[in-house]
Amino acid sequence: MIELEVEIVNHLGLHARAAAQLVRLAHSFQSKINLERNDNAAIAANAKSILSVLNLAAAKGTRLKLIVEGVDEEKASAAVEEIFAGGFGEL
Repeated sequence: MIELEVEIVNHLGLHARAAAQLVRLAHSFQSKINLERNDNAAIAANAKSILSVLNLAAAKGTRLKLIVEGVDEEKASAAVEEIFAGGFGEL
């Protein structure tokens, strides 16, 4: 299992288009990919579910804990970390 922190850096936050990109990426891996808010909201999301991801209501600056577990967890965590760092192509 891999756990690391990612931050929303794009101006619009984790809105519908960005969430859809994340879900498509998550579906390309076999591993379970979950996100949890690091603040008092205590919300968790399955990264393979668009409704779950949108429920995070993650605006710019929100820090999320990324938890990846499975056979391709290293590749999956690196890819998800990269899409967050790149601001979902919006920077």
